[in-house]
Amino acid sequence: MALKQEPRQNHLLAALPKDEYQRLEPHLKLVELTLGDSLAESGKAMRHVYFPLDCIVSLLCVMEDGDSTEIAVVGGEGIVGIALFMGGESTPSRAIVQSAGSAYRLDGQLLKDEFDRASTFQYLLLRYTQALITQMAQTAVCNRHHSLDQQLCRWLLLSLDRLPVNELVMTQELIANMLGVRREGVTEAAGKLQRAGLISYRRGHISILDRPGLEARVCECYSVVRQEYDRLLSFHRPG
Repeated sequence: MALKQEPRQNHLLAALPKDEYQRLEPHLKLVELTLGDSLAESGKAMRHVYFPLDCIVSLLCVMEDGDSTEIAVVGGEGIVGIALFMGGESTPSRAIVQSAGSAYRLDGQLLKDEFDRASTFQYLLLRYTQALITQMAQTAVCNRHHSLDQQLCRWLLLSLDRLPVNELVMTQELIANMLGVRREGVTEAAGKLQRAGLISYRRGHISILDRPGLEARVCECYSVVRQEYDRLLSFHRPG
């Protein structure tokens, strides 16, 4: 039997005081998101924000020729749509569902109204935004200075932190698009991890066999991001 979904499975919503949560709760709509769904497009005004529960959303920078690279991932610890409360209304990045699941959707104006109350919600959203910016900056550093093996380990661990299971449904082609590299490079890197007994990969399913082994192999970028989320959002304890 499937577990009943409820808004406080999202860590931001769970951290709200009772009165603030009760103002938002009647307006939260549960939605099912499938792989590849677009929640935001580059340059287009956003009408809603999303609070993921058990899905993962990738934030992508898209070039003029259509190529894209992932700059951050959002799961049950956060929110998709920070541009709305930061005053931008739109963003040059795309938000695409990387792993299917559920989320709660909220009208953007309602979010801005609550943010403008200078409430606990505003405090949480600003701290979450700082953590997200750290993830984006560290991703850029990692992509420039670390091997593809290490980048793949970082990507796998960040994704696992946001899922209730130790398996990802993701083709190597999609991973290559996320990391902004060639598919052949991902095939080689995944093969090394599989031969080391860290993962099992078949038909678009990646199972994690040895998480401590991945953590031992990953670069420092993963721990920098995780520690910053824990520092800024003490309610968030992934993994």
